[in-house]
Amino acid sequence: MSESVPQRQRRYPRASSAKNMFVAWKSPSRTSISRISVVGLGGMFIHEADPPPPGTLLQLLFETPVGQVRARAAVRSAEVGRGMGVEFMQMRQQERARLANMIKHLLP
Repeated sequence: MSESVPQRQRRYPRASSAKNMFVAWKSPSRTSISRISVVGLGGMFIHEADPPPPGTLLQLLFETPVGQVRARAAVRSAEVGRGMGVEFMQMRQQERARLANMIKHLLP
């Protein structure tokens, strides 16, 4: 008999992004453009072969159907060859509304 491992509770629902959704990001040491696979009001998963280490602060810029979103984020998890999970730390209210609108349309 196996024990079930409880799933980590998330504050916000996550949605799979469109295959052609990209984010421009900048860390203290580099700038890049990468594909987004999952997004939520709390953060996103960014595909990047050589992600910065956890704790790195990033500046993000990405497009939604109703305009750009700029945000500051922190890398919370990173896996070489796969990507990084980032948590949004700061974003203007109107940009958060754009993000929420986009996520609402992506959720099933």
